[in-house]
Amino acid sequence: MRKMFSLSVVLLVLVATVLSACGGAASTKLKIGLVTDVGGVNDKSFNQSAWTGVQKAATEFGYDTKYIESKQPTDYEKNIDQFATEKYDVIITVGFMMGDATAAKAKQYPAIKFAIIDSSYFPTKDSVACPDTVKDCYADGGLKNVTSLMFQEDEVGFLAGVLAGGMTKTGTVCTVSGVEIPPVVRYVVGYQNGAKWMKADVKTLNVYIPSFVDPAKGKETGQSMIGQGCDVVFGVGGNTGNGGLLAAKEKSLMAIGVDVDQYNTYAEVKDALITSAQKNVDVAVYEYLKAVKGGASKAGMITANIKNGGVGLAPYHDWDSKIPDAVKAKVKEATDALKAGSLATGYKP
Repeated sequence: MRKMFSLSVVLLVLVATVLSACGGAASTKLKIGLVTDVGGVNDKSFNQSAWTGVQKAATEFGYDTKYIESKQPTDYEKNIDQFATEKYDVIITVGFMMGDATAAKAKQYPAIKFAIIDSSYFPTKDSVACPDTVKDCYADGGLKNVTSLMFQEDEVGFLAGVLAGGMTKTGTVCTVSGVEIPPVVRYVVGYQNGAKWMKADVKTLNVYIPSFVDPAKGKETGQSMIGQGCDVVFGVGGNTGNGGLLAAKEKSLMAIGVDVDQYNTYAEVKDALITSAQKNVDVAVYEYLKAVKGGASKAGMITANIKNGGVGLAPYHDWDSKIPDAVKAKVKEATDALKAGSLATGYKP
């Protein structure tokens, strides 16, 4: 009996040890947090795409993941603070508007890795974010724990413009744009120049709307430009731009989506979509988190462009048979020239 009791005790100790080890393994999972911009995680655009990339990485690498939605810009810093308080290892922030908050918090929490989409932040010596260049920052001013995931929107905007210029019947194309920030401006400038490269006398219209979450204003703006002859509407700016796409759909005109393949995410307008100007945000986020897993992530800027496949036009879907081969050939010509570096989009920072 005494031997059996001793054996039982040994077995219990072994089981406890195994359970403890399992618990320890679970606790070593990296914690990845995503802070959205005000569009929210279901914006059918880049917040949603970023979360898709996080989820894919979580599935493959066993990360613990969570998102927090920002309802207004004043939420940015407190949402980052929440993840920091909860001991997250990596915090991903979405969008140019979060640039200053991300830089300030990256300085406050130097042990946390940060990645920001669409914002290349280079604080200077004695700035609030980086008061000591030698100690806390790289020589070029970039924070040591921040990776900027950037995209050449002007390139894919240019291709969207080539397509629009080839498809317009009225000779007028337009953009319903959100806040006038660099990523949006790159899209607009690329689109306008691409349309003119395709059709020299094309007329281009654009309106910047100071919000990414105002589809009603976007629709109203789209309707106004349709009234001025626009028959290809490019919606550039989250849910605000989505309103412009809806305006085109309701008038049985052509539309071009943005950031993701909106044929798959915005069913209400898919019949009108001739393509979408994609930024593969999900791929960029996934690749960054893959590098984190392998210990190979670095601070600085990673740029996605036509050459490396980080941006590009979505499939033509229902419009594939309606787009003339000559127009498709011009899109391919422009794509090849952008890859080769022999064609400029006209965007100047």
